[in-house]
Amino acid sequence: MTKKQEKDYAQYFQAPSLKEAKSRGKEEIHVLYDSGIPDDMKRFGEGKTYLLQTYGCQMNEHDSETIAGLLEAMGYEATDDRRSADVILLNTCAIRENAEDKVFGELGHLKTLKREHPNLVLGVCGCMSQEESVVNKITKKYGFVDLIFGTHNIHRLPHLLKDATFSKEMVVEVWSKEGDIVENLPKKREGMRAWVNIMYGCDKFCTYCIVPYTRGKERSRLPEDVIAEIRDIARQGFTEITLLGQNVNAYGKDFEGREYTFADLLADVQKIDIPRVRFTTSHPRDFDDHLIAVLAERGNMVEHIHLPVQSGSSEILKQMGRKYSREHYLQLVRKIKTAIPDVVLTTDIIVGFPGETEEQFAETLSLYDEVEFASAFTFIYSPREGTPAAGMQDDVPVEVKKERLNRLNEFVSKYSLKDNQRYADQIIEVLVEGVSKTNEQMLSGRSRTNKLIHFAGNASLTGKLVQVKVTGVQTFLLKGELVASDHHNYQEV
Repeated sequence: MTKKQEKDYAQYFQAPSLKEAKSRGKEEIHVLYDSGIPDDMKRFGEGKTYLLQTYGCQMNEHDSETIAGLLEAMGYEATDDRRSADVILLNTCAIRENAEDKVFGELGHLKTLKREHPNLVLGVCGCMSQEESVVNKITKKYGFVDLIFGTHNIHRLPHLLKDATFSKEMVVEVWSKEGDIVENLPKKREGMRAWVNIMYGCDKFCTYCIVPYTRGKERSRLPEDVIAEIRDIARQGFTEITLLGQNVNAYGKDFEGREYTFADLLADVQKIDIPRVRFTTSHPRDFDDHLIAVLAERGNMVEHIHLPVQSGSSEILKQMGRKYSREHYLQLVRKIKTAIPDVVLTTDIIVGFPGETEEQFAETLSLYDEVEFASAFTFIYSPREGTPAAGMQDDVPVEVKKERLNRLNEFVSKYSLKDNQRYADQIIEVLVEGVSKTNEQMLSGRSRTNKLIHFAGNASLTGKLVQVKVTGVQTFLLKGELVASDHHNYQEV
């Protein structure tokens, strides 16, 4: 490559740096409100289509709403046909190794399509893009990719897409250090639910987790901006919102000269006329008494709390950098159940963390027995490059990890069925999601406590809150019958 070519390439290449991402400064975070589409880009996508594939968590789903909003503000229209798409973006997840494998597999499939349609703009964004090793791999082995951008610079998409369209080089812009909080970005929301980011990043640095490096340090949105967005969502007729953050109950801890916590935010959201409010994900260390008291007042706050424990062993929790013990977690659970007796608790658990003994795994099972979680996301530990745990000896054999996961999942099934059984013959409020994916003759919906229920009804009820009597109980599913709409004497569990 000539010096001129190197200079031209450098114009479009700003790769992530794990070293920079690990360097946590105290830079002031600014809030930007002037985030409209540049005038010369407002018709850039007219007559063109885009396809957006999303991997991972609700945060990625919400990022995709913003990406889609930006693209449609530029004139692009959505399509499900990859062969006709002018832009294909993969919004990726880096939380587990198999998530990355899926994306690289998809890029392999898209290579042929790119060869057949050279004007197609193919991009990779999201958490994987924040990983230095991933960007290096894409640039070396997937040179047909046109655009890579990260989680901190989504608002820059119009400029980046323009560069990728006209440049002969791969455009890479991934900020390793966090940018400012950008408000008023367009969003494309569909359905009856809406995601609302209340903060970005995470400062917990669990030893197994890459998120603090891909999402950056904790930055809370101003309460007035969050409240304004939720009020606008309520005016649009959405039935349910989910407040998002890598650690939502750390909200407000980064404010200087202002005492305003996650509990304060929820108390204000309770005053807004929107039927259901959820949040994810919460960290046991930051789940305080004030928050429990606000949730106990209920209103539009649902009776479902997702509270990741990860392990039942204090020793493993210490190795994970979770900064709480088994005893602290169980005490918190007792407080929550005392304040909200009908609460439904769900969790995340990792098995086979480096050094986990059979006795320590047994402590996880005994904790599950004591808490009686309604459900759990269970995972086999896999090292993530760049995390402290990746330097630990991964000494639990794969066969042992799988066997422990199977035993744990038996507990998940047992207590899921037990929790569902308390709904038998009850009349519950259900938000109708639409026709069941497994039975076209049935509707599917969820209770306030996030229980999935199938019942017969007209598809016109989609998006509505209805009353359903539970007539059947299965391990992970309820079955029911629609109750007349004028029936008001029901019990929500």
